[in-house]
Amino acid sequence: MSLPVISGHQCIKALAKIGFYELRQKGSHVILRCDEPRTTVVVPDHKQLKKGLLRKIIRDAGLTVDEFNELL
Repeated sequence: MSLPVISGHQCIKALAKIGFYELRQKGSHVILRCDEPRTTVVVPDHKQLKKGLLRKIIRDAGLTVDEFNELL
């Protein structure tokens, strides 16, 4: 499957479904944490995330593109 065109808010909501929670925010960048396994991901709260950035967020979260698409 290909990468979807989504906003930062949609990305945050999808990651929350697998245990990520908002640790803090600095400007438009939201820092998310998952305790098991301990992972930190930074998601900019923009209207549209670029493909490369979204791919990095998915990789940092330990997911595949297909797994991430199922969360949306």
